Amino acid sequence: VQLQASGGGVVQAGGSLRLSCAASGRTFSNYRVGWFRQAPGKEREFVGSIRRSGGNTYYADSVKGRFTISEDNYENTVYLQMTSLKPEDTAVYYCAAQPSSSLFLRVAGAYEYWGQGTQVTVSS
Repeated sequence: VQLQASGGGVVQAGGSLRLSCAASGRTFSNYRVGWFRQAPGKEREFVGSIRRSGGNTYYADSVKGRFTISEDNYENTVYLQMTSLKPEDTAVYYCAAQPSSSLFLRVAGAYEYWGQGTQVTVSS
């Protein structure tokens, strides 16, 4: 599976962005896609995940109610809609994929495939 993350940019606090994670290379339907972010000097942290083909979504407490993960099965793409953005949301955002059978959906090391990352900067 090859993953391509896109959609980052600079936005003012309170604004919105939508990130995309497009998959190619093999069937994507039996995977879970996670979004992670990494700010300078900090560890990579879990943002949220979706089990492909209509599965459950999970979110970190820090983004719950503001971020939404969705999927477009036809386009083989997963989206991260971010609203009410805060300066502390500034980070490089990565999408990643793991077999949907994995129990460690919040653990970066449990994901097999990673996109290249896209920068999100929220100005105050």
